[in-house]
Amino acid sequence: MFTFPTCTSDRVDQSLTAPLVAAVSELAPDLTVISGDLTQRARHNQFRKARALIDQLPGPVLSVPGNHDIPLDNVFVRFLWPFYRYRKHICRDLEPEFRDDQMIVAGVNTVNRFSWQRGKVGRTRLARLSTRLADAPQALRIAVLHHPLEHGPETDKRLMRGATQALEVLSDYGANLVLSGHLHRASARPFRAAPDLLFVEAGTGLSTRLRHDQRNTFNLLDFDGKRLMVVTMGTRPEAPDRFTELDRAHWRHGPQGWSAVDTAADAAPTDPAKRREA
Repeated sequence: MFTFPTCTSDRVDQSLTAPLVAAVSELAPDLTVISGDLTQRARHNQFRKARALIDQLPGPVLSVPGNHDIPLDNVFVRFLWPFYRYRKHICRDLEPEFRDDQMIVAGVNTVNRFSWQRGKVGRTRLARLSTRLADAPQALRIAVLHHPLEHGPETDKRLMRGATQALEVLSDYGANLVLSGHLHRASARPFRAAPDLLFVEAGTGLSTRLRHDQRNTFNLLDFDGKRLMVVTMGTRPEAPDRFTELDRAHWRHGPQGWSAVDTAADAAPTDPAKRREA
């Protein structure tokens, strides 16, 4: 999963654009997922820059809007046509879907025009999501939302409305992974309230507004049918102009949910046909 939350000239480290595109191209993912916040203030010129970057990425790209992708300072537009600019430049479908014979990836729009930062997922969206998951074959089921469905103690933001109900729907209909952004923190862990779901958060791909002393990062998800590998690619102080591997974790899904794999004691097999998602 790859996310770049700011595409304005004063908020993006322009020196990282080419290295990021090169890194994603070299990894050759089956799908690139962007979990929202493509812009800082949802302005046309910011969306055009985001579109230009997307066009450089290899293969299919699935994107959902973030709260920064609707206007903040233009309340008239935010209330009446909040997604006009996103639809014009990025994608008309606010809840896109990707399917192949091994996975389904369902985008869910959690942006709330009436509460700019706090997200929302209501009954209608959850009903639509349940239908999409129920119709999926026995494959890896992935949901993409900008706002997280669970916060850790280090987060002072309010959890989005409908998060508990969304977790119930995802668990009941056999979802495996939930990808999100918003908090600008790269991490992977099972949900406390739903250990059968693995929660993978994206960091910040290009923005200069870094948080929690983190570097610019994106995640690579690699699934071989039994195990999932989550690799965090990012910049380093000694190599600030390129993306290299910062962290790697292996996960296995069992009767009790997701659990970390000790690769030193239980090495994961290598398979060139593994599913890759950046």
